[in-house]
Amino acid sequence: MMLFVARNLIRNNSSVYGGGSAEISCSIAVETAADRHPGVEQYAIRSFADALDAVPLALAENSGLPPIDTLTAVKAQQVKDSNPRCGIDCNDVGTNDMKEQNVFETLIGKQQLILLAAQVVKMILKIDDVISPSEY
Repeated sequence: MMLFVARNLIRNNSSVYGGGSAEISCSIAVETAADRHPGVEQYAIRSFADALDAVPLALAENSGLPPIDTLTAVKAQQVKDSNPRCGIDCNDVGTNDMKEQNVFETLIGKQQLILLAAQVVKMILKIDDVISPSEY
């Protein structure tokens, strides 16, 4: 695992704050964008925002925290404080600020994660187009 981190840092030395803070920040931005799209498209955009929340939900659950309550509190804190560094406090340090906790991830790793997830969804949607329900 450490070799992949080193490789990613050689390719692109940019980093983002960890602890699910990047996913929460992206989720908030996508939800805001969904408000600008009336109609059915809004539901698809909101579903993408919900999918982004899966990472911090898993972090909270695996840390023994109540996942929905924790995510809701951190999201509200990010919005209230305009602080995209707020994430899940997995180590029970007492702060949700990932900069203070020194929790970082490579940017290229995050980009690949989101790109791969979007490609999987596209593949599933293509399969649904090819196989009609009457063929079961």
